[in-house]
Amino acid sequence: MKIYDDKHIKNVVFVGAHNSGKTTLAETMQFEAGILNRRGSIENKNTVSDYHEIEHERQTSVFATPLHTEWRNYKINIIDTPGLDDYIGEIISSIRVSDTITMVINAKYGVEIGTEIIWNYIDKYHKPTLFVVNQIDQNLADFEASYKSIKKLVGNSAIKIQYPLKVAGSQCIIDVLKMKMYKFGKEGGKPEKLEIPENQQAIANQLHNELVEKAAENDEDLMELFFEKGTLNEDEMRAGIKAGMLNHDVFPVFCVSAINDMGTGRLMGFIDNVAPAAADLKPEQSVEGNEIKRDKDAAPVLFVFKTIYQPNLGQINFFKVKAGEVHLNDKLINSSNGETETINQLFIMDGKNKEAVQKLSTGDIGATTKLKFTETNDTLATEEGFTIKPIQYPDARVTKAVFAENVKDEEKLSDSLKRLQSQDPTIVISYSNETKETLLSCQGELHLATITWILENMYGIKAEFKRPKIQYRETIQRSATANYRHKKQSGGSGQFAQVHIKIEPWQEEMPEPEGFNIRGKEVLTLPWGGKLVFYNCIVGGAIDTRYLPAVVKGILEVMEAGPLTNSFARDVRVLLYDGKMHAVDSNDISFKIAAAHAFKEAFLKANPRLLEPTKEIYVKVPEQMVGNVMTELQSRRSMILGIETQDNYQILKCITPAAELFGFSSALRSITQGKATFSSQFSSYQTVPANVQKELIAQKV
Repeated sequence: MKIYDDKHIKNVVFVGAHNSGKTTLAETMQFEAGILNRRGSIENKNTVSDYHEIEHERQTSVFATPLHTEWRNYKINIIDTPGLDDYIGEIISSIRVSDTITMVINAKYGVEIGTEIIWNYIDKYHKPTLFVVNQIDQNLADFEASYKSIKKLVGNSAIKIQYPLKVAGSQCIIDVLKMKMYKFGKEGGKPEKLEIPENQQAIANQLHNELVEKAAENDEDLMELFFEKGTLNEDEMRAGIKAGMLNHDVFPVFCVSAINDMGTGRLMGFIDNVAPAAADLKPEQSVEGNEIKRDKDAAPVLFVFKTIYQPNLGQINFFKVKAGEVHLNDKLINSSNGETETINQLFIMDGKNKEAVQKLSTGDIGATTKLKFTETNDTLATEEGFTIKPIQYPDARVTKAVFAENVKDEEKLSDSLKRLQSQDPTIVISYSNETKETLLSCQGELHLATITWILENMYGIKAEFKRPKIQYRETIQRSATANYRHKKQSGGSGQFAQVHIKIEPWQEEMPEPEGFNIRGKEVLTLPWGGKLVFYNCIVGGAIDTRYLPAVVKGILEVMEAGPLTNSFARDVRVLLYDGKMHAVDSNDISFKIAAAHAFKEAFLKANPRLLEPTKEIYVKVPEQMVGNVMTELQSRRSMILGIETQDNYQILKCITPAAELFGFSSALRSITQGKATFSSQFSSYQTVPANVQKELIAQKV
């Protein structure tokens, strides 16, 4: 394959809502360029990018898939991404390594909630972006409505390059950059290039002038030319549009019919001639603060943005060459762990098909296999100090406890989950020592269904997903006293200890206890949160100080399995104020047992309460659906803290018990037709309602 330099490599990612036509557009661009002899289709399950079995089953993209096309001496690397936000990790990593974002819009629906979710990430990364209104020749297509929705999303920076037109039953596209009309036959393909019809001249001229002014705004030299000549030629306009895209101030809008191959060649021409390449972007700063020069003569720096496993190839790492050139058999150091990796294989991939190459230059996207110590977000380089900033992924929204249906598969399940997490960083695997469960957190129910499918079909493991146990806490609400005598005699030395304690609820900055002779104080920060504050108030040597650690140990053992539900107890202060010991029979074990019994008795007398973890929830919902969402939240014991307006959306902020969030992702999707999104983070522990506490205690019994 021909090796392209950094000025002739264009990296674009196709993003957009579900069913906007991204996969079909990628397929058509490869066909139009002659890389494919015939186009595949989603229905026939033979497209280049949707090649996984699960994608064939669901007839939708699940994974981000790199492929490429070549057009007029340019190489266009394309990453085709899923449209559902359950797979947002695939989308974010692809946005991160692309130089230009192509947002595909379904002409029947315009900007959708999925479009807006993705736009937030594009805007965050400040990436050059163009919009492609697809399916312009389909029933109910409305280009003007779609264009208005784009302007509503990005403002007046959206500018038409093209608009569709029907002439005598034929689909046409008027291009106001080239000031030509493209007329397509029923089969699409290469259009007939015509002059703009007289009845469209006024509209086209107006749009052309708007485009000229927009192009001139982004470059001082062009602005001077514009004032001098009153217009710009096509090359000058291209330069101005590119400058505007780089500044995130111009968002060109195109129209195509990907399924009927209309307008794709012109779109590729624009990507070639105008869309920014890696060489046009500002230098990147490394984690260490060094400038990474996008220069093929610099020392090589590779950023791994995606990892997959294929049965016949094993682990495949996809990377972007950030600087320099990478050659076959190069030795590079992983900046994350210091390990040296050898590039034994080097290739580009089109879906599942790979093509071996000898080298790749700055800006290009490639893949390699058999790296031993490298995963997603790692940097490979020959010099120190050039670590690429890692991709930041959103927090998980759904958490389940996961078990192997067959106990014999538990170890195999653990290994498979680790591998899944290395492929998809939005999957978080953890183990709860408290509940003795392996927890899997992901982006939603569709994401979970995909994980289930992969485990069963690729790793041969049937996994069971259950509602995770909630990590409750126990505490007290008033003071109480108790004493306990432990006495055991069985021949020889026996066991004897007696303790008198008082317990109280503990709070930050509360005054020291009164009425006791405090001789010592120990503040223990508990591993599960909260405090145990222990006071030695013994007078007259009733209990020797050498037994105090055993007393504390006995109390902690009860707090590790609280008296109400065996949950961790927290925020208690204990005053040991009296007791007895025996010169022969007293020992550590005796005082530990006595303290445990006394603490448990006092705890149950001190109006004990269960605490539950709560989460701070932010729900973004269309205005007309707020009522239904609020009803759903209130049914889950949510406390609404506030509502903010953002365009046509309302942002609901509330505190919700973690126990009530099970199934919320699916419920929200159902009642809003997928138009609402939410995020959550831990808030605090709050008192459980009395009726709920009664049920939980009954479950323990």
